[in-house]
Amino acid sequence: MIDLYALTSPNVQKIYIMLEECGLPYKEHFVDVWKGEQYKPEFAKINPNNKIPAIVDHDGPGGKPYTVIESGAILLYLAEKTGKFLPKDPAKKYDVLQWLMIQLTGVGPMFGQWTHFKLFAPKGSGDYSMGRYTSEIKRLYEVLETRLGKVPYLGGQEYSIADMATFPWTRNHDAQGVKWEDNPNLARWFNAINERPAVKAAIAKITAIKSNRETASDDDKDRFFNRGRYARA
Repeated sequence: MIDLYALTSPNVQKIYIMLEECGLPYKEHFVDVWKGEQYKPEFAKINPNNKIPAIVDHDGPGGKPYTVIESGAILLYLAEKTGKFLPKDPAKKYDVLQWLMIQLTGVGPMFGQWTHFKLFAPKGSGDYSMGRYTSEIKRLYEVLETRLGKVPYLGGQEYSIADMATFPWTRNHDAQGVKWEDNPNLARWFNAINERPAVKAAIAKITAIKSNRETASDDDKDRFFNRGRYARA
């Protein structure tokens, strides 16, 4: 059994998808980051970085419980544990890993910053930031569109953890100003993944999760974003 510490973010969604795709039994533990639950001592013991997702595999290496933090590391761990969604052939494996890294170092951070400045920055403070991140996410969409014009999936011919990692970040493409009618390769890829039974099951579970995002106080938001009285600067 795997304990999954989760809420609803794209980084969490990718782990739900992987667990459903692999058919691994797991138990959900909701950590409402909008209430500061990630800072509770019991969770800090699981992830000293105070972030979700995290997993505890009670049948880890050597049959012992093993904790994994960081979504990319969790995907790699589960792929190696199950032998699924990561090719064994070295060249094909590194094709997948390169595109996984593009999500981890490019798509995730840039799309995340766009969301922050779009939804949570003080009014009138983010004109430069919004221009910067809007331009960068559109550039990254162009990179993905070009790649998917050459191969069916980001890692190559087969669906892999690179696709699972990237897909959740593209679910808000309309709000981000990116239309699938202008990106036929992305549209084909997105729709193929969106129709997978395991993905549908994962999204259904995520949709049912309740959080305090909409009712979070200004102080809750300041703590989550490390600003105001929580700022280190």
